[in-house]
Amino acid sequence: MKALKYINKYFLKYKWRFLAGLFITVLSKLLALQVPRIIGGSLNAVEDYQSGKIIELDTVKETLLFNILIIIAVTIIAGFLTFLMRQKIIVTSRLIEFDLKNEIYNQYQRLSLNFYKKNRTGDLMNRISEDVTKVRTYVGPAVMYSINMVVLFIVGFTQMARVDGTLTLYTLLPFPILAVSVFFLSKVIHNRSAIVQQYLSKLTSFNQEFFSGINVVKSYGIESSIIKDFDRISDLSKEKNIHLNKANALFFPLMVLLIGISNLIVIYIGGKQYINGEVQIGIIVEFILYVNILTWPVAIVGWVTSMVQQAEASQLRINEFLQQVPEIKNTNDHSFDLKGEVTFKGVTLTYDDTGITALKNISFTVKPGETIAILGKTGSGKTSIINLISRLYDATTGSILIDKKPIKETNLDALRNQIGFVPQDPFLFSDTIENNIKFGEENATNEEIIKAAKNAVVHENIMEFKNGYQTILGERGVTLSGGQKQRVSIARAIIKNPSILIFDDCLSAVDTETEETILSNLEQVSKNKTTFIISHRVSSAKNADKILVLDDGKITQQGAHSKLLEKEGYYKELYAQQLLEKDL
Repeated sequence: MKALKYINKYFLKYKWRFLAGLFITVLSKLLALQVPRIIGGSLNAVEDYQSGKIIELDTVKETLLFNILIIIAVTIIAGFLTFLMRQKIIVTSRLIEFDLKNEIYNQYQRLSLNFYKKNRTGDLMNRISEDVTKVRTYVGPAVMYSINMVVLFIVGFTQMARVDGTLTLYTLLPFPILAVSVFFLSKVIHNRSAIVQQYLSKLTSFNQEFFSGINVVKSYGIESSIIKDFDRISDLSKEKNIHLNKANALFFPLMVLLIGISNLIVIYIGGKQYINGEVQIGIIVEFILYVNILTWPVAIVGWVTSMVQQAEASQLRINEFLQQVPEIKNTNDHSFDLKGEVTFKGVTLTYDDTGITALKNISFTVKPGETIAILGKTGSGKTSIINLISRLYDATTGSILIDKKPIKETNLDALRNQIGFVPQDPFLFSDTIENNIKFGEENATNEEIIKAAKNAVVHENIMEFKNGYQTILGERGVTLSGGQKQRVSIARAIIKNPSILIFDDCLSAVDTETEETILSNLEQVSKNKTTFIISHRVSSAKNADKILVLDDGKITQQGAHSKLLEKEGYYKELYAQQLLEKDL
């Protein structure tokens, strides 16, 4: 249970609720365990009457009636206390589940982009849902039933020992077998539980990727192949679950067998004592009732053990991510106003997951309010520069300065809050178009939303929808075309009114006429803002104050549009090619 030690801080946080639950449990079980003693006393009274020790029948009747009323009262009170116990412990487990999910979610937000490149979405979702649910059963039902079991054992065997110590020792004979069985089966269940959770993650990841890529699946007509893959993973998951449940299935019959043996021992040994006149019949009945009251807590030892072992396996998986140290850390809590000066000094970036060196000794400076365009072939390192400015990654070597201050020493949250970023592959949420645009500025008015949409040349498209800005988009914005998604993303960025605007090849899906209109609008919007435009088109870059041409992670050309046309190289060739395509 090493991994589950992580949960101890939540037990401390809610210690008074757990202590109250423990106190109520002890009280309810103390009351419940009075019933065998009362029934045993009633039978002893009947036996005493039959043997002549009690002469008056009315006295026996009064004793029996009084005992019946006591049993009813004790049962009602014990039942009510059990209800209160569940309210305390089970509700607390839900509170811990809430806290743990929030902790995992916050950790997910802190972790760097590199982490998400190495882990699949389905696995992330499974750990925050299924694995946390397994852990909740440990802090809720498993704890509650364990407390029940311990209290019943202590109080029950104390009562039994008080009545007859010899008979109690005989009753305990099967329990060493129980302890050894639990020990070995627990190890088996733990290992099999970990495997079951791994296959559940694989199944979740497979389904998540299938639903996300449904267009590709249908376009290529590979549904039958996907179904075969799903069946294969599903069958393996089923086999692992059956394998786990086979181990779980051994517990209950074993518990019932041991309890049955205890009952036989009580009847045999107690019967001999009764024949020899050593005990009354009520003692034997009392012992049988005690043993059977203990049947349920003993029988659920297997169930509780299974829950604990599954929770251990799940918490171990959760801890793997909770113990991950974010590569990108915020080292400064002081906010600042970003002017927009960006300087790269000998920056090299190597992605550790692929080992590819995307940037090699890059140096340039962008002054506040300037527009810089970055051009180059696919894989030349354009997007990597943008990722470094947003500090989604840290440079491997070299330094990046923001307003003449090292980027690692600036407040990360303040930096990103003052950057408007339109990624190469725009992401829209399953929400209204209005809320997708307001994502850039939560307090934006309707007028500001419409103005941003008009600047992004998407307002007319939106108004063509039946519900206009209140149109609900499908997952990842599938309701819109590629060009519309790009333009909504542009509206989202400019409504933020940031100090730095970044457009990462975000006009690739629009026609040249719309592109020119958007670029003209962006010239007005981006005044006094540092603007980065990444593109494959010269038309998007020609009006920039400075143009960088990248090739294989290196800057091969830089300067204004007119100066670059005077030099032989990639830029001039690209310009001539695209000019010819336009004429054609």
